[in-house]
Amino acid sequence: MVEERVGGLDALVNNAGISGSREQLPTTSDLDVIRTVVETNVLGVIRVTNAMLPLLRRSPSPRIVNVSSGVGSLTRQVGSVGNDSAGPVAVAYSPSKTFLNAVMLQYVRELDGTGILVNAACPGYVATDLNGFRGVRTPQQGAATPIRLATLPDGGPTGGFFEDAGVVPW
Repeated sequence: MVEERVGGLDALVNNAGISGSREQLPTTSDLDVIRTVVETNVLGVIRVTNAMLPLLRRSPSPRIVNVSSGVGSLTRQVGSVGNDSAGPVAVAYSPSKTFLNAVMLQYVRELDGTGILVNAACPGYVATDLNGFRGVRTPQQGAATPIRLATLPDGGPTGGFFEDAGVVPW
């Protein structure tokens, strides 16, 4: 259907994201909530990516960008609860983004040598319905890094995790 409508696909930006319930303490969270978040944030990305790969393989400069989150960084998660970059304790959302980053690396390994660049982007704390529009960044600001990664030149980085300020620590 995508090919029929637009003729092909050069860049796939996977922007799947749900946060789950408001409180996500590991000791009290509902496993069904965690399962739903992982189903959307990780397995949904895999489904869409695999469905779009035949079109991407026909592109002269294919790109895959997974919209992740800085709270998916294990380095940042080591921080204290009050650490802004770690975000709140969120046993569904944060690990789902860590899982997504790990899946991204598996695509990088499988697609090595194909010319398909695969990266992860952190848009920052964007005011969207995901967070009740409490974010401090506009959607346009949040889109800057995914757009940059979707339009990388051939030979650009692959397997990276980026935000506006540069590389996100793993």
